[in-house]
Parts: sequence; C-alpha cells; structure tokens
Amino acid sequence: MSTINYDLKKIRAFAFDVDGVLSSEVVPLSPDGDPMRTVNIKDGYALQLAVKRGYQVAIITGGYTDAVRIRFERLGIQYIYMKSAIKIHDLEDFMRQTGLQPEEILYAGDDIPDYEVMCRVGLPVAPADAAPEIKAIAKYISSRAGGQGVARDVIEQTMRAQGEWFGKEAFGW
Repeated sequence: MSTINYDLKKIRAFAFDVDGVLSSEVVPLSPDGDPMRTVNIKDGYALQLAVKRGYQVAIITGGYTDAVRIRFERLGIQYIYMKSAIKIHDLEDFMRQTGLQPEEILYAGDDIPDYEVMCRVGLPVAPADAAPEIKAIAKYISSRAGGQGVARDVIEQTMRAQGEWFGKEAFGW
C-alpha cells in the first residue's frame, strides 16, 4: 500500500538529485578537496531494477566526480547530468530525449537548486531532511533522510503500484 498521494500508475520515469537525496547532505572531503560521497545499497538495487523494468532514470546534480558518474553508469542509468547549473534545462533535455510528459516524472530533490524542477514534474518528492522551501512544494515527503533510502522508498512504492516490483528480474543485479 502506497503512502504517496499521487496516481503512481502515471509514473514512467524517476529523476534524482545526488547530494542530499542519493547521498547524505554531509559530505567528507578528500585530501585534494574532492567530495567523497556515500551511497545507499538499497537505493542502488531499486535504481538498477527500475532500469531493467524499462523505466527512464535520470541523475541531475550540480556536483561532478568520476566516482558519482561511474556509480550510476554501472547501475544502467543512461541520463546523467552533472555540473547542472540550472537543473530545469537538464530536465527539459531529459523530457525531449525520452518523449516524457511532466506528469510521468517523479523527481526527488532537497534544496533550492531543485525548486524549478520540482515545480515542473508531476510528482515532486523531498527527503525528510530537505529544505523547508522544498518540503512546501513536495507532493510526497519521504520518511527517509537524504542518503538513507529515499530512492528505494519511492521506486518501490511506484513499482508495487504498477505490479512491477517483484518478479524474475528482482533476483539479480
């Protein structure tokens, strides 16, 4: 049973910010100043399963490190937008390339750079620890904080609502 107040059968795509959503909002720095992120394994499982089941998945992040790009490429994600200064432009590109309509997209963001994108998509989602301005426009606020399973939460609920969560593809990576 979903706790999301949206017709999840409309969703054909998932898009996520990284810092504060797929990783914690606290990011340690390497000795050379590069951010070192952690990732949630259950998020990764849900992301790769969504790709296998035919959902479009996008990453839209202002950050850039090879580790982040490699992580999401290995999960099968085709649309990875890094150094995204104005995220709405990358969302529009994602929609153009996939033919998706706004109501078919779930986007999870946590802070002000995500605001425009969240206003544009059908299902804007915020982690439990998102900025107040983001929580105010979210149609669903996950019980999970950033980096603690937000993607798993929303992907699982959506795929369950569509009868796509459990099946043959669920048993492998």
